[in-house]
Amino acid sequence: MGNGMLSQEEIDALLSGSLDYEPSSDDSTSEVTEPISDLEKDAIGEIANISMGTAATTLSQLVGKRVEITTPKVDITTVRKIVEDYPVPYLLVDVRFKRGIKGSNMLVLSREDGSVIVDLMMGGTGTNRTNNLSEIQISGISEAMNQMMGSAATSMSTIFNSVVDITPPTVIQSDNVEDSALFEILSSMDEPLVRIQFRMVIEGVLDSVLLQVMPMDFAKEMAQNLLGQMSNKKSGNEAAASQDLEKTQEIKRPEVKPEKTFATASAAAQAKSWEPSPTFVQPAQFAPLTPAAKPQMPNNLELIYDVPLQVSVELGKATKTIKEILDLGPGSVIELDRMAGEPVDMIVNGKLIAKCEVVVINETFGIRITEIINRHDLLDKLN
Repeated sequence: MGNGMLSQEEIDALLSGSLDYEPSSDDSTSEVTEPISDLEKDAIGEIANISMGTAATTLSQLVGKRVEITTPKVDITTVRKIVEDYPVPYLLVDVRFKRGIKGSNMLVLSREDGSVIVDLMMGGTGTNRTNNLSEIQISGISEAMNQMMGSAATSMSTIFNSVVDITPPTVIQSDNVEDSALFEILSSMDEPLVRIQFRMVIEGVLDSVLLQVMPMDFAKEMAQNLLGQMSNKKSGNEAAASQDLEKTQEIKRPEVKPEKTFATASAAAQAKSWEPSPTFVQPAQFAPLTPAAKPQMPNNLELIYDVPLQVSVELGKATKTIKEILDLGPGSVIELDRMAGEPVDMIVNGKLIAKCEVVVINETFGIRITEIINRHDLLDKLN
């Protein structure tokens, strides 16, 4: 088959289905191109690192413990290789993007890890590990993944400079490999696949592996979006730098003075003749402000200093009818128009003088003045 032609035996074998044809090394069709470049792998890893970092923060808030999702490892694999490398009973979380980017990706984690997360979310210690998850536990895992991937989508919105949104994730559990939902769903994708492996650590409880699997086309789209954003940003920075350089050159460029001619001299003289007359500006001046004069006290006020005055304290008031007054007796309670702890009124000769609070002095009631009325008004009340 060195000349690029199939032999008769190989043709018969292919027709009978007993031979899987693989081109030899010297065949012209043996050259296989790498499905994704190293630069695109780095871009995918950076997107996964940022989005899962945000998801780890969200999960930490849900379980009440510190959560770390380490730097991802990106590689190219196949469906069968995934199920062979990850044979434990697992959960498949199907996450579909509906806005910003179109496509889907799968998160794969073991059922035992899922039971630990749910136990912590419900206030447990994370020691209640099981591979047989109930509907309530599946619902709890679904909610956790919904919040985690929702926060991851928010981070991706920042990365791509556009709104990224997801549909609520679907959680599927299966027991075996060949008949599993993972094999069935991933088989519908175009191979090869991009696999992103994370190490997920929950403080003092869990140290496990979290997988993210996505179709090649979807992974390349995300990578190109990120690289495009970086390229646009770089171009914008270069354009801004170029503009700054041009401005600097314009500033440094010497000014060329035109030769003085009769026309320019005449124009200068004309412009000078139209110059406006100078305007003199001075600050506004105001008359100085003087404080208002205090009210004058009577000069002979000392003549009445020894006049006795009746001081009383009014705790409150109430309005009652004659019948209500006649019905009063020992033990009757009258509600006043003042709240407990509210200042009481100090009355001098029937005039309100001050506001006070009631105190006890050596088993005797007294009052402490808290507010007194204006002294000028006080004189008016005493007159």
